[in-house]
Amino acid sequence: MPSAQLPRAVFAMDPVHLPLLFPAPLLARLRRAADIDPALVVRDFADPAAATALAGAEVLITGWGCPRLGADTLAAAPRLRSVLHAAGTVRSLVGEPLWKHGITVSSAVVGNALPVAEYTLAMVLLAGKDAFTHRERFRRTHVPPSAGETAHIGNVGRRVGVIGASRVGRRLLELMRPYEFEVLLHDPYVDPSEAAELGALALPLEELLRCSDIVSLHAPDIPETRHMLDRDRLALVRDGGVLINTSRGALIDHAALTDELVSGRLHAILDVTEPEPLPADSPLYRLPNVFLTPHIAGSLGNELERLGRIVVGELERLADGLPLAHEVRHADLARVA
Repeated sequence: MPSAQLPRAVFAMDPVHLPLLFPAPLLARLRRAADIDPALVVRDFADPAAATALAGAEVLITGWGCPRLGADTLAAAPRLRSVLHAAGTVRSLVGEPLWKHGITVSSAVVGNALPVAEYTLAMVLLAGKDAFTHRERFRRTHVPPSAGETAHIGNVGRRVGVIGASRVGRRLLELMRPYEFEVLLHDPYVDPSEAAELGALALPLEELLRCSDIVSLHAPDIPETRHMLDRDRLALVRDGGVLINTSRGALIDHAALTDELVSGRLHAILDVTEPEPLPADSPLYRLPNVFLTPHIAGSLGNELERLGRIVVGELERLADGLPLAHEVRHADLARVA
């Protein structure tokens, strides 16, 4: 797509996200890179009001709320060449017809990885200080803890086990480097030498679970990882160990996890669950050893502009005839988020 003729683009997402993804200065930059109507945001590819714009569209700028892209998308947008996703994974968004048609796909998932890693680092540090237990105790007693009650806390030499050297997992490993953690890593695609370069010791999953004080999940949600932390593997985590999940609820057998948490043997920090949200009668809402948040680790609020900047950068590359910097390849979907 040469810069002399700007690519024709169309937004396809829930319009509520548009102002945060593309605030005015960034939208102006986007409009210098593409021929786009910022007032048109498609939610239905069969909408007659969008038919003319879609018929000429070479690029779809998608986000949360975009309908699944399939054969109907290609029928509505026969000139489509690229999909630029201003969010994370495209696994559930891009259907087989687009891959087979050779549509190039880009995702801002790298931008979404940073806030998740930041959230996780914050939780690791707080868990190492046993902040959640002491908060609950202080609320009940109004009495500061004794020296004996704090003898076990601290982050010097704390063993943190990271499951999955995904984009988030790698960013977390990077963020943990300044701290005095002992970092363990399990990822079947990472050998010991690469793990060492990432600042971690590679271990089999079962050994990582036995050795870690804090376990943080960053594996993709694929059939091979469903309930990877089942009842037997959860039982390997030491008494008082902390489990952090900012990935997907399906990675853990939640019935088994609930039993462990109700017993008080483990602690958990859960930003994702299965199902999501949990039923209103779930004990996890009330347990003092569970810190539960409503899927807020990923990009929200002013963090969304980072995703918009990535998409605009990709659009500028297309306009200049350059390859995408954050292309998602169909063959990689089997093992990435």
